[in-house]
Amino acid sequence: MVIVTHSGKFHADDAWAVAALKILFPQAEVVRTRDPAQVEAADFAVDVGGIWDAPSGRFDHHQKGFAGARQSGVPYASAGLVWREYGARCVIALAEAHTGHRLSEAKAVEMAYAIDADIVQYLDLSDVGAAKNAPGGYGLSAVVSGFNPNWLDEQRLGYGEADAAFRLSQFLRAVELLTDIMANAVKYRVGALLSVEQVRQGELLEEGRVLFLKNGAIPWTQVVRKEMPKVLFVISHNIAEQRYMIHTVPVSPDSFTARADLPAAWAGLRDAQLAAVTGVADAGFCHNGRFIAAAKSYEGIRTMASLALQAIERQGA
Repeated sequence: MVIVTHSGKFHADDAWAVAALKILFPQAEVVRTRDPAQVEAADFAVDVGGIWDAPSGRFDHHQKGFAGARQSGVPYASAGLVWREYGARCVIALAEAHTGHRLSEAKAVEMAYAIDADIVQYLDLSDVGAAKNAPGGYGLSAVVSGFNPNWLDEQRLGYGEADAAFRLSQFLRAVELLTDIMANAVKYRVGALLSVEQVRQGELLEEGRVLFLKNGAIPWTQVVRKEMPKVLFVISHNIAEQRYMIHTVPVSPDSFTARADLPAAWAGLRDAQLAAVTGVADAGFCHNGRFIAAAKSYEGIRTMASLALQAIERQGA
């Protein structure tokens, strides 16, 4: 099996598209060329060839009259075209390989859609010139473009076979990076999916205002935000570090604003200083931002949660 994409400078959209296909067809050979005969003979043609026809493995968006776009209006480039066709299958394969969990087709479609919304559409927008990169040139599209040889590389290697081989090796490095990003995106979502029931079964304390989780590594924010409006703090056991944590509950996924902050007097304190302020002998630290603090024992973190609630009550008095 052969996957063809264009030679010359590569971008994040064609690298992502090839990464997705290589997950499903790991033995496929990647060829970078613009030769029409090679493009026509390939099993998949990505970002080259002037045809969008998924059943025949053609995923180009450069042809005149191309008007492919998501329902949201975000236009497709090659990353989105391949992900639209194969994203759910990639999610199933990555979930099984990296978590051992077999997803239903419906759940895989849902996760693939979420990954498109979070990542893929931005690669497409950048490729078609409809969105700017992150400040400083370190958005994902810019990072992938940085794998391209610059003029100094070209001057050193010349413009023949050595240059083409170097470009292919750099392209495959970019594909490997995006494969890892894809796998991490799936692992995160599978972890969140499998943690839902454990969060729901957590112990509610302090009249429902504090939730205790026995495993602090479990993702909890989405469930608590959506289903537990009374919870102001989450305490948990950090098993790896053998300490207990208290967290505030953010009001939205992209905000540091919390339903309630930890007491201002704790901010930035550690060990003996924090112990002196809280009266908790094994208190460890409180972040300057007042969204997380720690103690060595369950009893210590329970006391800190009670003190935090008392501080809120005094503020409201």
